[in-house]
Amino acid sequence: MSLYSISDAQLAFGHVALLDHADFSLEAGERVGLIGRNGAGKSSLLKIVAGLTKPDDGLVTRQSELSTVYVPQEPEFELDAPVFDVVASGLTDARAHLDDYDEVVHKLADTPEGAEHDALLARMNALQSSLDLHDAWNWRTRVATTLAQIGLDGDARVGALSGGMKKRVALARALVVQPDVLLLDEPTNHLDFDGIRWLEDLLVTLRTGLLFITHDRAFLDRVATRIVELDRGRLLSYPGNFSAYQTRKAQQLEVEQVEAAKFDKLLAQEEVWIRKGVEARRTRSVGRIARLVEMRQERAERRNVQGNVRLDVGQGEKSGKIVAELTDVTKRYGERTIVDNFTATVMRGDKIGLVGPNGAGKTTLLKLILGEIQPDGGRVRTGTNLQVAYFDQMRAQLDLDKTLADTISPGSEWVEVNGVKKHVMSYLGDFLFAPERARSPVQSLSGGERNRLLLARLFARPANVLVLDEPTNDLDIPTLELLEELLTDYDGTVLLVSHDRAFLDNVVTSVFASEGGGKWREYVGGFSDWQIQRERSEQIAQDAARQNARDTPKEDAPKESAAGRNAQRTVKLSFKEQRELDALPEKIAALEAEQKAIGAQLEDGSIFAKDAKEGARLSERHAAIDEELLVALERWEELEAKRK
Repeated sequence: MSLYSISDAQLAFGHVALLDHADFSLEAGERVGLIGRNGAGKSSLLKIVAGLTKPDDGLVTRQSELSTVYVPQEPEFELDAPVFDVVASGLTDARAHLDDYDEVVHKLADTPEGAEHDALLARMNALQSSLDLHDAWNWRTRVATTLAQIGLDGDARVGALSGGMKKRVALARALVVQPDVLLLDEPTNHLDFDGIRWLEDLLVTLRTGLLFITHDRAFLDRVATRIVELDRGRLLSYPGNFSAYQTRKAQQLEVEQVEAAKFDKLLAQEEVWIRKGVEARRTRSVGRIARLVEMRQERAERRNVQGNVRLDVGQGEKSGKIVAELTDVTKRYGERTIVDNFTATVMRGDKIGLVGPNGAGKTTLLKLILGEIQPDGGRVRTGTNLQVAYFDQMRAQLDLDKTLADTISPGSEWVEVNGVKKHVMSYLGDFLFAPERARSPVQSLSGGERNRLLLARLFARPANVLVLDEPTNDLDIPTLELLEELLTDYDGTVLLVSHDRAFLDNVVTSVFASEGGGKWREYVGGFSDWQIQRERSEQIAQDAARQNARDTPKEDAPKESAAGRNAQRTVKLSFKEQRELDALPEKIAALEAEQKAIGAQLEDGSIFAKDAKEGARLSERHAAIDEELLVALERWEELEAKRK
């Protein structure tokens, strides 16, 4: 039986049907990725499943005592509160029942036997059953365990945390409830690469049903066991991850186009027939007229696939061959070094991705490259004839009181892109803004729409250097793919900051990566190439360090006294310890192999649908192996140190 299902659901805002007789269900252990256009109604559906709102019509079915937790895109916190209290607020109901229980127990002790005493006793038994069911007696332990699992300091103040750590607090507040269904709206927002990988590892081992919204294609590929697309009011289900969805979706659209073409051809033939006049009002002709009326109605109700954004960037004059040359550049803010002795050259046509954790200084390095700020040490030489177009992740370039038309082309109704003049209404239409919205203020737009408007403004100006600071935030997947195509074909230079791994892989030709401590290094290729090269470099460095340790001449070692040498000889492993040491590598390898096999089963997600108990057992075993591995590794180090 499904944890949750909704049948024949309808939901509309004004004349736009967000849900049009839609069906959806969520099984235990499933991890469902919900995708669709900006404004299609994904967040509305998530709130319906969370019980925060209701559809206009439709049948909603949920298991009794189903626990559902919703984590919004921008969670709200009491900023002065410690992290422990914020996470514990997820157990508000359980703690309230515990307080009620204590109150009833005290009243019961002071109440003589009688009707009131019996009522209090019944109330106490009911509360005790509820507390047992929800494991509320140990709520402090549950909070502490969840904080340790997610890597949070319970004493820290929420207001002092970064955006990524606040996202962790929101997840901890949800997970401490141990919900049956977890609902996440854009969970990767504000997380850097390490944070996203951490979240992926966490979600694939959860036993809860998971429904999440994201535009991160790599995240969908790793986490989702099913993709559900909200398309023109319908919910379409595709088993498997995002890559499997892309294949099936392409096939489906081809079939749709063929069927629509056949229908339109038949309708055109019937329209020709009706205009020639009906020769005789026989039953056959009357039936044909009725069928034509039905076909006209069906054609009117058909909701065509929403058009794609049409992107075209204004190409400026060519810049000089060298866009920027950095030589031993250093930049500090106070005692903190943001860039330390970095040397690189940016050539015309380069597409460079700047990657690193939040706060590493990616925006600072961008400004150094463009000559907007001066280094504290070293030299920056910028090229000639640079025409820079800048995309700001904070959308600071947008005046919220201006209309869309004035934002694109202030004081004129025309836009010129690559020598071709376009009316501003037509140009906005290329970015999926209807003509009637051209006079609306910017503040009326959603986050995704504001990003589309920024792109429209950016591409309306001739440029030979595009600087894109987190351009992928809030953009839907079709727009992301089109932006990738545009940047790939763009002849100018691209400087890109993004946490979208697939976007980086598909666009950039090299990566400037933060290595920590202000150190930056250039890698050829995209995100995946950087990961492979970094791991290879770390492995080579470790191998070299071990080789140096082995090659160190014994003469360099400090001379020991005879007593010291005799003392060292006397410290030997017992026979039992030696056998234990010999067996540990095999034991560690076996544990790692077992954990890898269990991880593969849990990542697939189907185990929870086939056998929920077995899925729960495997999840618990996966966590237990971590502890066993830690104990085994510590024991191995201890015995090795003793032997040496």
